[in-house]
Amino acid sequence: MTDKDTLHNQVEATQPEEAIEGETAADDEAIKALDKAAQAQKTVSKAIGEAPEPTQDATETVINEAEAATTEAAEEASELSPEMAALIEELKAARQAADAAHEQAEAAERARAEAEDKYLRAQAELQNFRRRKEREVAERIALANESLILELLPVLDDFERAFDAIPEEDREAHKAWIEGFELIYRKLQKILEAQGLEAIDASGEFNPEVHEAVTMTPSDEVESGHIVAEFRKGYKLKDKVIRASLVSVAE
Repeated sequence: MTDKDTLHNQVEATQPEEAIEGETAADDEAIKALDKAAQAQKTVSKAIGEAPEPTQDATETVINEAEAATTEAAEEASELSPEMAALIEELKAARQAADAAHEQAEAAERARAEAEDKYLRAQAELQNFRRRKEREVAERIALANESLILELLPVLDDFERAFDAIPEEDREAHKAWIEGFELIYRKLQKILEAQGLEAIDASGEFNPEVHEAVTMTPSDEVESGHIVAEFRKGYKLKDKVIRASLVSVAE
C-alpha cells in the first residue's frame, strides 16, 4: 500500500464521504505540488553538486530558483487537509534538523582539521627543539674537545723536540729508552687522531688559511711563495684549523 492510499484511508475513516472526495482531490494536488518541489530541489542539488566553485551570480540564481519552486508549491498546496498540512510541517522540521546536523558536522570537521594542524605544528616544533638541543650538545662537546686538545698539543711539540735533540752517538746506547718514549708519543698521537686531530701539511705553496709566515727567506732551491721550513706544526680538528703552522716562506 502506498503513502497516498494510507493517507486516503486515514481521511476516509474520520470525515464524511462528500468531504473525503473534496479533500482527496486537494491532497492529490498537494502531493503533485510536493513532487514538483522535490523535483526542483533535486535539480538545484544536482546543479550545486556539478558546480564545486560557483560564482556569486550562479549561487543567487540557484537560490532564486529554489525559492520560486518552494513558493509555487506552497501556493498550489494552499488548501490542504489538516493531515497533509501536518505532514508538510514534519517535512520542514526534518529538513531543518538535517541542515542543523550538516552544520554541526561541518563545525566538527573544522575543529578536527584545526586540532590536526595544531598537532602537526607542535610535533614539528618538538623535532626542531630536539635537533637544536642535539646540535648545542655536539657543539659543547666539540668545544670541550678542542680546548683539551689545544692543551695537549704542546706535549706533542715537546716529544718531537726531544727526539730531534738526541745526539746521534747516544741513540744506539739509549735505544730502548728512546723506543719506549716513541711508543708513548705514538699512542698519544693516535688518541688525538681518533678525536679528529690532523696535522697540516707544511710543504709546497704557502696557504694563508692554514700557514702563518714567520720569516721570508731567500732560496735558490724553493720557488718564491713556497714554504722553506716549518718551525711549529699546525693542526686541524675535524676540518677546522685550531693551530696554524709556523713557517718560513721563500722570497
